[in-house]
Amino acid sequence: MKNNLVKNVFCAFKAIGATVLVVVCVFVLFILFLTAVEYRPKETETLAVDANTLRTVALGEPITVMTWNIGYGALGDNADFFMDGGTMVRTASRARVQENLAGIAEVVNSIAPDVLFLQEVDRASSRSHKIDEVAYMRSALQPYASSFANNYKVAYVPYPVPPLGKVDSGVLLMSVFGIASSERVQLPISFSWPVRVANLKRCLIVSRVPVANSSKELVLINLHLEAYDEGEGKIAQTALFKDVVQKEIDDGNYVIAGGDFNQVFSNVDDSRYPAQEGKWQAGKIDVASFSDDVRFLMDAKIPTCRSLDQPYKDADKSSFQYYVIDGFVVSANVAVASCTTQDVGFVHSDHNPLVMEVTLTVE
Repeated sequence: MKNNLVKNVFCAFKAIGATVLVVVCVFVLFILFLTAVEYRPKETETLAVDANTLRTVALGEPITVMTWNIGYGALGDNADFFMDGGTMVRTASRARVQENLAGIAEVVNSIAPDVLFLQEVDRASSRSHKIDEVAYMRSALQPYASSFANNYKVAYVPYPVPPLGKVDSGVLLMSVFGIASSERVQLPISFSWPVRVANLKRCLIVSRVPVANSSKELVLINLHLEAYDEGEGKIAQTALFKDVVQKEIDDGNYVIAGGDFNQVFSNVDDSRYPAQEGKWQAGKIDVASFSDDVRFLMDAKIPTCRSLDQPYKDADKSSFQYYVIDGFVVSANVAVASCTTQDVGFVHSDHNPLVMEVTLTVE
């Protein structure tokens, strides 16, 4: 009997060992698969321009510019998110995503910006029920020339439980002015292998718009910088962004950049939103490290983002961490009349849109 007991224990351990070995092998094979199909964009890539127009922008013409991180249509007031201390992975039903997209389009159309920078726009992602949000925006909004660039493209994100699944997402730039060319510029990648294969490859969209009666161009830059690294990624990405902006300024062009910086500008007083312990905190961009030809604009009177540690609807609003992380960067030859956060109550996204009124000054 003693020998049978030893034999049974040995067989049990052997079975457990075999199971663990199978699991490890499957995991390794899956990582190798993700590595083989990893999205590897070039440093720069030419982007297609959809529904281009022939209209040029005029010097002195009022231009309305809007930036909005739309949270892939699934981060409305019902949602929290696991990366921010919440519990949800799939944060919205298909019907709720459609409701959010319709609400976002309604807000955009009510403002009717001439230039629109959108971030976190999905095309075929599990988290947004594979709704093509790029196509939706192109059909639901007023006619725009537009270009899209992926910054998150993974065949299957294997975490957490349940897993995030397939992600196909990016940034969308839209303009009522004709776009002469549009380019994807790769930003430094914050993560190393194997985390890199299932993570974002953040980028800039740099689009060029002819200016009437001028040899200069209006350069539009849409961006979404790093959120979840230890800080080095944000610094490296900001440095490359700085170089891109300065080059265009040195060439004499007009520059309007906008998006989700995941950082606050150092010239902005965000003291009304004190840091709450245990919640994600934004970095800071030192505006003094840029040249005097660059202007930084945010509106701290109303937060542009709320924490996702809990759903927003019906919650105590004072329990949330609020942020001012969406903004604009413009060259000195762009005159700014106003820059205002639109308080839409975080109903359809965890971000509020930011709207700026500008003109291009006469040379």
